[in-house]
Amino acid sequence: MTDWTPYTARAKDWFESLRDQICAAFEAIEREAGSDAAFEYTPWQREEEGNDSPGGGTRSVMKGKVFEKVGVNVSTVHGNFAPGFADTINGASEENPGFTATGISLVAHMANPHVPAVHMNTRFLVTGKAWFGGGADLNPPIPYDDDTEQFHAAFRAACAGHNPTYYDRFRKWADDYFFIPHRGVSRGVGGIFYDHLECDGDDGGVAAWERNFAFTQDVGKAFLDVYPRIVRRRMGAEFTPEDKRTQLEWRGRYAEFNLVYDRGTLFGLKTGGNIDAILMSLPPEATWS
Repeated sequence: MTDWTPYTARAKDWFESLRDQICAAFEAIEREAGSDAAFEYTPWQREEEGNDSPGGGTRSVMKGKVFEKVGVNVSTVHGNFAPGFADTINGASEENPGFTATGISLVAHMANPHVPAVHMNTRFLVTGKAWFGGGADLNPPIPYDDDTEQFHAAFRAACAGHNPTYYDRFRKWADDYFFIPHRGVSRGVGGIFYDHLECDGDDGGVAAWERNFAFTQDVGKAFLDVYPRIVRRRMGAEFTPEDKRTQLEWRGRYAEFNLVYDRGTLFGLKTGGNIDAILMSLPPEATWS
């Protein structure tokens, strides 16, 4: 059986490196807008009774002129799933509830309603199985076709370098996942979403891990390349009070999805994560009419 400890460490190092690159890119945009806003980093430690090494993470938040609120969180945690929750997780069970998880999670809510909000998350989990998951989706209050096309093109290219079926499969998965059933609407204009990209094989899964890790890295690189370009295109656009009202009502829908349906929110709450980091995805301001 493969010892996934060194592979978890490599994934953790990548997620932290990606966090640093993204934060630097976003701060550079703030400088271009004449703002000195910067990320504030808050480390946190998880607690679990009887666990001497439960892990933790760092919550990174910036509130600026362009990014009204953006959080980029990285965590690496170890322990046991709570009774009743283990059976819902791939490779875990009530008899074998142990897990290790490392990942990065990002949500950006923008000051200008013409700039789309965005979500990105990639992760590596070990239970009785080992797998990668993640993706990114664009969430514009006021959609523009060229933004949508550029965003999807970036992830289409990232997928094409690994498997010709990935983009169509993972785009549909995003469309199905990021849907608000009680509203009958999508949360945004989609992107890609993948989960349970498992690491198995005759070599213990090491070759599959390398392939899946390379793909997950390319997903992060695609995000880092495309999203700042979209932000720069829209951040200076004039907007009206009606545009702002549209944004605030759209944010209400976003909050509903994250609180009612988002699996990442539930996973964080069920595994004793940092509450402020888990709920970082909520917008700074929203309205319901």
